[in-house]
Amino acid sequence: MEGVLWYVLTGTRGGENRVRIMRAIDDRPRNANQLADALDLDYTTIRHHLDVLMDNNMVDRQGDNYGAIYLPSGQVRSHWETVEDIIERID
Repeated sequence: MEGVLWYVLTGTRGGENRVRIMRAIDDRPRNANQLADALDLDYTTIRHHLDVLMDNNMVDRQGDNYGAIYLPSGQVRSHWETVEDIIERID
């Protein structure tokens, strides 16, 4: 999982926005529209990044469709120190 975290959050285009999303949902689980507002990003951009994070088992979704809430997955929680290392290096 640690390799996936480094790759998805730093080794690919858009990693910085995915880090911002991870930080935001760690602070408080949110839906895509709330994330778009909080991070000042386009809704479709947020949806794209959430899809990438979902595909890599980095976020869990609760609920369906538009109102679905996203939060860090259990796998990511068990490697949160790595996420914090990534955040520190990006900052």
